[in-house]
Amino acid sequence: MAGFAFDWLRNEPAGLYCVPGDFYIDPHRAVARAVVTHGHADHARPGHAAVLATPETLAIMDVRYGKGHAASVQPLVYGQNLQLGKVTLRFAPAGHILGSAQAVIEHRGERVIVSGDYKRGADPTCETFEPVSCDLFITEATFGLPVFKHPDPAGEAGKLLRSLSVFPEATHLISVYSLGKCQRVIALLRAAGYDAPIYLHGALAALTNLYEVLGVPLGRLVALEAKAKKETAGRIVLCPPGALADRWSRGFPERITGVASGWMRIRQRAKQRRVELPLVISDHADWPELTQTIKESGAHTIWVTHGQEDALVHYARREGLVAAPLSLHGRGEEEAQ
Repeated sequence: MAGFAFDWLRNEPAGLYCVPGDFYIDPHRAVARAVVTHGHADHARPGHAAVLATPETLAIMDVRYGKGHAASVQPLVYGQNLQLGKVTLRFAPAGHILGSAQAVIEHRGERVIVSGDYKRGADPTCETFEPVSCDLFITEATFGLPVFKHPDPAGEAGKLLRSLSVFPEATHLISVYSLGKCQRVIALLRAAGYDAPIYLHGALAALTNLYEVLGVPLGRLVALEAKAKKETAGRIVLCPPGALADRWSRGFPERITGVASGWMRIRQRAKQRRVELPLVISDHADWPELTQTIKESGAHTIWVTHGQEDALVHYARREGLVAAPLSLHGRGEEEAQ
């Protein structure tokens, strides 16, 4: 990043480092002080000496890694200012998953926002993204190509329910990530009026239970036992991505497989994975939302990371902004989100 302003931010081997605050944002290796934007494993790692995150993100890390995942933890709620060294830090909702946050950092009269991962659409399982003006906006670009325009997620949930009505004897086995996507798909189905029990693979249970403990109602859920597979005809079963190809997926009655992911927009990817019911449901911003957010930020400088960096950098430069790729290490848990 030589030659760029905001030289108090450095892209180091451990991740993005704020020099005057003496902390890393979403470091991919253990550090002395980490500010964590959300609970996905490519952003939230165990082993730090100190972690600062929203209360929900800290609870997620406790479930995933155990309560001893860091030597010390400090919760910071949305909107609360905290002085760290020579900078002021606060969190703003990112709309990605429960507890996800944008890191808003102020120093020497400059405001920087590190977006983490975000989406702009409404989601009953997490706080909605809050636009904040800034001088430098560091944005993700998972779906940073003009081809990506996500459909209405309610329509995708409706597609699943229509398949249930057309094939009432079939188990609908749907692949979802355990954190965020699982709970959102459940909430979408409940909002569409589906009140039947939803069956969960065991790997989805702990985080889904945490969502309910933290105040996200999800209706009747059933932990699926092997002997109960034959009882799932005409029901929805959610499982992690790897389970569709695992021996666990055997023993169901007639089944229809689906995947809930933004990447299901690419038909060839769905075809290669032999997905019968592709559901284009993403927890990341699509191209219109990425460009909208850049405009709303009012930032004169844009750094782009985590995804299709070149296209969004080109867009920002065409809009007269200073823009550059920021290739951070250790990203990618949600390639299929």
